[in-house]
Amino acid sequence: MNKKQLRVEEYVEGILSGNRVVLSQAITLIESTRNDHQLLAHQILERCLPTIKSHLRIGITGVPGVGKSTFIEAFGRVAIERGHRVAVLAIDPSSRLNRGSILGDKTRMEALSMHPNAYIRPSAAGDSLGGVARKTRETILLCEAAGFDTVLVETVGVGQSETAVRDLTDFFLLLLLPNAGDELQGMKRGIVEMCDWIAINKSDTNPTAAKIARTQYNNALHLFPRKENNWAASSSLCSAINGEGIEEIWDKINEFLNDMKNQGFIEKNRQQQSLFWLHESIKQELNRLFAQSPFVNASLQRLENEVLTQKKAVSQATQELIKLFLNEKI
Repeated sequence: MNKKQLRVEEYVEGILSGNRVVLSQAITLIESTRNDHQLLAHQILERCLPTIKSHLRIGITGVPGVGKSTFIEAFGRVAIERGHRVAVLAIDPSSRLNRGSILGDKTRMEALSMHPNAYIRPSAAGDSLGGVARKTRETILLCEAAGFDTVLVETVGVGQSETAVRDLTDFFLLLLLPNAGDELQGMKRGIVEMCDWIAINKSDTNPTAAKIARTQYNNALHLFPRKENNWAASSSLCSAINGEGIEEIWDKINEFLNDMKNQGFIEKNRQQQSLFWLHESIKQELNRLFAQSPFVNASLQRLENEVLTQKKAVSQATQELIKLFLNEKI
């Protein structure tokens, strides 16, 4: 039996009052590919936008096995103890074969998920940019409209083009492991260069190796030029399993936030992010319309064969398809 769909006003009222069930239903509409759901989601978001205040958005990524979920649960509890309401958007990897997704973060963060001042929403990454679900930005806005003043975005893991999370958040935290051999050399330079802080988790398992790793990471970070905001990234040790070093990371993030607010950088960065995602949304929508075009689909296989048999250049086939698409829209 299908659930009764609410009216726009009911969704908005439920979100603004902090109703988690309604919030989850609205996020489901945002993630849906159905045109009627997308239209309804846009109307809900448009009504909620004027109520949204500027809150803290933190991106968290790290190598596989670093303990992101355990860290986020410990970090979320610290934030709640300090009077914040925390939303966790956990982006799970989607299978390349069947597009399935584990969506197990809510189970792994059991204690946090049961807290009245926390909300956890797992989403499948799918084919979206940088391992971040295509509608994560809109989901962040709805969580903020629902009164969650700290939003944590957990991404799939280093090696999955996590850099897109930088364009969704205010602070980018990279979790690494001690005693991981050539981990630093094997990581993508862009991820390290863009992070605002490195936390070496599980440092209690090998304290000596953790201290050596911290020195190595700090030396590497000093080689990178200062960011536009003039913030100097560094690293610290922590153990999410026993809570060591978590409060210090929270203090560092607050130091960053205060510094950036004094510079006016938070607002400037948010504006740049909005423009970035505007252009990304335009590209995604054009790709969707192009793929659904009956004129394009009618000629696509023929042109693919002509390209494969070298009867037509790729650029020529591309131009022909674009002309078909544009003529259809005129």
